[in-house]
Amino acid sequence: MIIFDKLWDVMKAKGVSTYQLREKCGIDSKTVRRLRANDNMETKTLNKLCSVLDCRLEDIAEYVPDE
Repeated sequence: MIIFDKLWDVMKAKGVSTYQLREKCGIDSKTVRRLRANDNMETKTLNKLCSVLDCRLEDIAEYVPDE
């Protein structure tokens, strides 16, 4: 399973709110809810996040084996 727990830490460290994500990236509130729920994400969404946060994919997402 891919989890996005690190995303919220990176956003906090960089002072980026979910509102700013929606405005800067064009990421809608439905996608933000899906990120919080660790649902599937399109790679283009992940690309947008890395671009706006100036980070690498491994900074915002992590693979955790299913138990």
